[in-house]
Amino acid sequence: MKRIMLAAALALLGGTANAATIGVSLAQDDNPFYIAMLRSINARAAELGYQVSVVQANEDVAKQVNGVLDLVAKKVDAILISVIDEAAVCSAMDAAKKANIPVIAIARGSKCPAQTLHLAMDEVQVGRDIAEWTAKKLNGQGKIAMIAGPAGAGTFINLANGYQEVMKKHPGIQIVYKREVPLTREAGLKQAEDVMVAQPDVAAIYAANDKVGLGAAQAVKAAGKGGKVLVTAMNGTPPGIRGVKSGDLAMTVEINPVAWGKLGVETADDLLKGKHHEQKVYITTQIVDASNIDAAVAKLPPPPR
Repeated sequence: MKRIMLAAALALLGGTANAATIGVSLAQDDNPFYIAMLRSINARAAELGYQVSVVQANEDVAKQVNGVLDLVAKKVDAILISVIDEAAVCSAMDAAKKANIPVIAIARGSKCPAQTLHLAMDEVQVGRDIAEWTAKKLNGQGKIAMIAGPAGAGTFINLANGYQEVMKKHPGIQIVYKREVPLTREAGLKQAEDVMVAQPDVAAIYAANDKVGLGAAQAVKAAGKGGKVLVTAMNGTPPGIRGVKSGDLAMTVEINPVAWGKLGVETADDLLKGKHHEQKVYITTQIVDASNIDAAVAKLPPPPR
């Protein structure tokens, strides 16, 4: 009996040691959105019997490229990546393709021919949705500042393009300020401080994500205009949802990073089993504002102690 149990244990250990590995390179390591996504990736990978190998990038393009090359050298079986720069990562993706490793972009995609597929949101449409919401709240009149995402990041270029496309249809609205910045609260704070000095009558601030938006909201409150200047954001992270509840943010766009991470692993699993997918798969999004904030708050995990 002991020999049978030992053999079974060794077989189990051997199966774990030889499990296929999914490499992961996310754009940010300390963003609540990506933290939730990575937890979901780890959980679903464990359920399907995969190991996970994570390389850090934290908005450093060179670090991401080197990290993906490390994953290729480790001979992982598939790579999930949220791309920092849509062109700079192409050399690493080329190396993955040469090694027959599928590369699945999650959230932020690339322009690289070697990218296998992209699990995306309809970025241009989300930008349009934010703009339509803002224009309606402003009754088609007012000055707007844009604190957009990092230069070279396709997702944030598309979001901004969709936003500006709609605003061009509202002659009473002027975009008087636009900057491309890192996705940090500090960047949002600094840019919004500049906006409040240069454009004291600004009516709304478009922020690339929740971190940037919460930083911008801090500057707006410091200028004595909390609740008077609409600050819009995106991602629907717990801090962003709580920011809408407190009134610091006027709205955010809820994107479910948990569902995104799960879908990423399941898509990698499909590809490794020979199943076909379209090159772009869209997820759903939802605007969260005062009209539905209580329902959004009810779904949040308890805050960390």
